[in-house]
Amino acid sequence: MSTEAEAARKSIGAKRSLESAEAILEAAEAVLIENGYSGFSIEAVARRARAGKPTIYRWWPSKTALLLEVYQRQKRDITYPDTGDIEQDLFIFARSLFAQWRETPAGNIFRSLVAEAQQDPAAAEALAEYARGRRAHTGKLVERAKARGEVAADVDPSQVADLVSSYAWVHLLTGRLDEDEAVLRQAIRHIVHGIVARG
Repeated sequence: MSTEAEAARKSIGAKRSLESAEAILEAAEAVLIENGYSGFSIEAVARRARAGKPTIYRWWPSKTALLLEVYQRQKRDITYPDTGDIEQDLFIFARSLFAQWRETPAGNIFRSLVAEAQQDPAAAEALAEYARGRRAHTGKLVERAKARGEVAADVDPSQVADLVSSYAWVHLLTGRLDEDEAVLRQAIRHIVHGIVARG
């Protein structure tokens, strides 16, 4: 299990049984895929997994914590390249993120998390914590570019990560994950080089 998933879950119970946890996570994935976010509940997951609600809440203290771990299970193939070119690195990262959201249930799961965060302060906090971790991870691409002198010293890697993530989130939430690669590359170029005309 990833460190992020552990942090998102913030387990407060005893060490969990791997077999039981796997059954619960598989049930959660199935409920979300079959019934959508509106039909997703701890009760529905417990019924499908044949597990008690107290067991689920012992290991995942909220619906959001469970959703985040389900999301992490789906989001496995995101690429964080090191090509020696920051524009290419960010493009490859964004392209892999779009593909993962488009081609697996991960995109729908993340939309569900964003929806939950709009009505539940605890969910909003959990999502913000997750986003901070992702921002730091993506920011490492920029930090490497700064170390090799490709990016200005005063550039904040977390801000660049937010710009890329914001572009991706808008496309996810508006159903535009089939962005043409040339357009995606152009967007990354604008982020890297800016939009001011040069003489």
